[in-house]
Amino acid sequence: MGSAITVSDFLAHAPARLELRVLAGGERTAGRRIDSPRIQKLGLALAGFTNYIHPGRVQIVGQSEIWYLSQLSSDRRREAIRNLALDKIACVLITKGLMPPTELIETATHAGLPLIQTPLVSSIAISVVTDFLQEALAPREIRHGVLLDLYGLGVLVEGQSGIGKSECALDLVGRGHRLVADDLVEVRRTAPARLTGSAPELLRELMEIRGLGIINIRELFGVSAVFVGPKAINLSIRLERWKEAREVERLGLDVRTLDLLGVEIPHVLLPVSPGRNLATLVETAVRVHLLRMRGYNAAQRFVARHDEMIRAADRPSARASSAVAEEAASEGSSDEREETRR
Repeated sequence: MGSAITVSDFLAHAPARLELRVLAGGERTAGRRIDSPRIQKLGLALAGFTNYIHPGRVQIVGQSEIWYLSQLSSDRRREAIRNLALDKIACVLITKGLMPPTELIETATHAGLPLIQTPLVSSIAISVVTDFLQEALAPREIRHGVLLDLYGLGVLVEGQSGIGKSECALDLVGRGHRLVADDLVEVRRTAPARLTGSAPELLRELMEIRGLGIINIRELFGVSAVFVGPKAINLSIRLERWKEAREVERLGLDVRTLDLLGVEIPHVLLPVSPGRNLATLVETAVRVHLLRMRGYNAAQRFVARHDEMIRAADRPSARASSAVAEEAASEGSSDEREETRR
């Protein structure tokens, strides 16, 4: 995934419910790196299939692995443990609060391999660690803008410095919407087609308004004015000065997208000029997007109505032309009959 964390970071930031405890190799946690959210169990490797070990993963040793090792003699246990590619293993997580064999502790200490214990059973530990690593290792990018929760959608508002992003967000918060992040937005790709955004811890719940300075949204507007935690990003809106805005959409037929960390999200460009109410425009843009998600597009309806009116206007002309042709044909037939009688 292109990113990694050290085992020491894993120990420092992992969910508290794991109750992690280092049994051996604690002095080498900063030098071992985890670069994959996928978890692996050491059972096959202990049985001799060492080529199944994938580097950079957390390796699980649960009750079945402990039982297998307990059935071996001390020499066989040492041999099985020594055959592991210890330099490839980021760390070993012992589940269910079990104590590993002395041979494993000694080998891990000698090799500087972090041996960590959790009281959780293997299935739950794997789920918790996977969720944590997927978030921690997700590709990320810092965006300068504001992230808001509008009508349940995550809306990323961007634009040049001083264009009015924070003032627009403040107006929207006053209308009952929620602030996720102001100024800096940490964007993560947590799934192949899913983006989430959150505020850096230092800036959480805070907003900078020129002339007022830094304000706390929770203290001013209450708990409901702040969205806590990562928010899925569903729509991107960019504010541009009117004179600098190019290719501004007039009808709304073309649906634009923005490539963010390899994910295409719907994108709207809003020109900004004195007198335009940005909060109303952003709110309306979100409503339009919601209608499109439900299958309604006002621009397409307008074009269809326009085409129908053109077709309807053409129909009387067609009928008139047909009547003239029929009348001419009738007159021609009368002339022929008269000529025949003569």
